[in-house]
Amino acid sequence: MPIPKIILYYVFAPVPDPEAVRLWQRDLGEALGLRGRILISADGINGTLGGELDALKRYVRKTREFGPFAELDVKWSDGTALEPSPASKHTPYRPSTDFPRLSVKVREEIVSFGAPGELQVDARGVKGGGTKLQPQELHELVAARRDEVVFFDGRNAFEAEIGRFAGAVVPDVATTRDFVAELDSGKYDHLKSAPVVTYCTGGIRCEVLSSLMTARGFTEVYQLDGGIVRYGETFGDRGLWQGSLYVFDGRGSVTFSSDAAVIGRCVRCGGASSRMQNCTDVACRAQLVVCAECADHSSTIGCVEHAVH
Repeated sequence: MPIPKIILYYVFAPVPDPEAVRLWQRDLGEALGLRGRILISADGINGTLGGELDALKRYVRKTREFGPFAELDVKWSDGTALEPSPASKHTPYRPSTDFPRLSVKVREEIVSFGAPGELQVDARGVKGGGTKLQPQELHELVAARRDEVVFFDGRNAFEAEIGRFAGAVVPDVATTRDFVAELDSGKYDHLKSAPVVTYCTGGIRCEVLSSLMTARGFTEVYQLDGGIVRYGETFGDRGLWQGSLYVFDGRGSVTFSSDAAVIGRCVRCGGASSRMQNCTDVACRAQLVVCAECADHSSTIGCVEHAVH
């Protein structure tokens, strides 16, 4: 059985005709039997795809042949089980659980901060963003200025429930669109002169977040290049990261080694768990930590607003 893989990727670069790119990417993904989500805008591309290894390699190679996407930043990880896909010419398999289908869309933003007018992109990427740090450079900064460095989580608050950098500031945001109001609220003005390191799953949210922070007067902003994924590839669970990484696909979460700490706490029993599930209210987007033992009671488990008493 072939080994399924998942790629997480993005690049910020001016795209002259997003709709034409959408059609090309849709045809390419379908021909290769891939599933996942691709978002395209005038500022670049952002995607997560799953499939057979050779098909994904071909996808990356063909996508990088398009000039604006030549610097596509790609992270690889293992997927889950494969099932037959006889409709594909290039691979007889496709991911069975990680993604339900292939979705390729044009959006105003490839990561939805709700501030498209603020983002400035040129051929070199996002303008005015934070200084990029490789994982080893992050360690060097922390070693030199341990008591000053502030980790700032650029993800939705629920993602930090099962994994985060030690001592990180976790903004109270339910969606990425909440960040602009959160920054404008003044809650973090005391950090404007501190060395702030933004981090997120694969790096894309920090590209935008760090530019928003810089524009609001934060004077020393960094971003973890490649995000938590690249940090985990480098240091596993031997560094500053704690717990599991939440992912937006059928896997739910991933770890970087067998030694990963379990820092999440089940909302029902308080037991240690990295398992997450939706709020019992179908209209609610909240994600909650629920251990496997309490999952049988999932119909009565809701967020603070929708808890069943």
